Amino acid sequence: MAQTTPVHPVDEVPPVRQLAAFGLQHVLAMYAGAVAVPLIVGGAMKLSPEDLAYLITADLLVCGIATLIQCIGFWRFGVRLPIMQGCTFAAVSPMVLIGTTGGGLPAIYGSVIVAGLAIMLLAPVFGRLLRFFPPLVTGTVILIIGISLLPVAGNWAAGGVGSADFGAPKNIALALFVLAVVLGVQRFAPSFLSRIAVLIGIVVGLAVAVPFGFTDFGGVGDADWVGISTPFHFGAPTFEFSAIVSMLVVALVTMTETTGDLIAVGEMTDRKVEPRSLSDGLRADGLSTVLGGIFNTFPYTAYAQNVGLVGMTRVRSRWVVATAGGILVVLGLLPKLGAVVAAIPAPVLGGAGLVMFGTVAASGLRTLTQVDFKGNNNLTVVAVSVAMGVLPVGVPTIYEKFPDWFQTVMNSGISAGCLTAIVLNLLFNHLPGKVRSAAPDPDGLAGGGVEETVEKPREEIV
Repeated sequence: MAQTTPVHPVDEVPPVRQLAAFGLQHVLAMYAGAVAVPLIVGGAMKLSPEDLAYLITADLLVCGIATLIQCIGFWRFGVRLPIMQGCTFAAVSPMVLIGTTGGGLPAIYGSVIVAGLAIMLLAPVFGRLLRFFPPLVTGTVILIIGISLLPVAGNWAAGGVGSADFGAPKNIALALFVLAVVLGVQRFAPSFLSRIAVLIGIVVGLAVAVPFGFTDFGGVGDADWVGISTPFHFGAPTFEFSAIVSMLVVALVTMTETTGDLIAVGEMTDRKVEPRSLSDGLRADGLSTVLGGIFNTFPYTAYAQNVGLVGMTRVRSRWVVATAGGILVVLGLLPKLGAVVAAIPAPVLGGAGLVMFGTVAASGLRTLTQVDFKGNNNLTVVAVSVAMGVLPVGVPTIYEKFPDWFQTVMNSGISAGCLTAIVLNLLFNHLPGKVRSAAPDPDGLAGGGVEETVEKPREEIV
């Protein structure tokens, strides 16, 4: 009898009903973040409601296409892991500045296209840097990703930033109710239902929110049934030097963030990311960003919230996320359906987000258990990297007096923490340094160990 080669869980294709449920769960987890970028940029440029709606549908369409490229892949494009793609928040401030200082949307799209091409060219370079991401660095970066996302879940739970009733007890209560439903389903429900615990929590939360007046379906009636995004809807792109430079900085930041996300998913799915697959994933990011500039939207990157969903549900199939990409394409072509999804109250998403984003942080801690912390400075690497990553999250205005390019890099807790972890790992573990005594520091604290023939034991000094 011929033996069939076992299929890796990443490549397994679940039954259609499971694909639909798991895929919808991923869409709901990232939808609010996906539409936030066009809303912020379009709002800052005072676009009309019709233009804002156009930006959102274009964004959803390209989100879906980008996700399909990343998950399914073709030739040297796509990491072929369960990675959800969406607009990067690192580009929001530069794009608002470009759009409001005379360049307008054409200047934004010109710089986005150049940035996408640059990402495709630089992808092989980043692939060769993978050796600088040992478990010490990857675990720290995954931990920072989770911690950086938790305030997002907190804002959702409170009602959403800018809402009139932000922080109202009813919002917190609804978020905690959804969290309780998610945990209850995950603990007590059968195996299949426990894997869609987030979806069930959101559906039950929405059912409770409707009679209590949390939802507003007014936008559903106003939305069109069909919407087609055409290339260069807002005019031919223009290429301004200053706009291109700022967007190239954003490209480096998004490549760093995507590298961390891809490594995190590789850890969670037991399919380690290799230099070639990392390059393929980044190259897909670049292609999606070019498509964004052509189809009236923005730069694209891997979405960390969906990384948390993969870790929480333990559903590792890339075809599940590819199905989510297909759902996004449909939502981008049918604005009325997109308006229905957009009506989900922020506290409902907040309750689900708390457990998803916490899962990302916990996954980072699990990776760090592989690291030896005795007799070395690894604890210092983790401590300082986490501090630098959390700093802009806890104090968002800390770098507002610095140049724009510096803010673009350091205002992202993920890129700030990732760069710090890489540099400190090189400093303490790769560069030649002082010779250390053989006796390890039992606590693994910074400063453990002493230089031989240089420092005498304390007893001799006394």
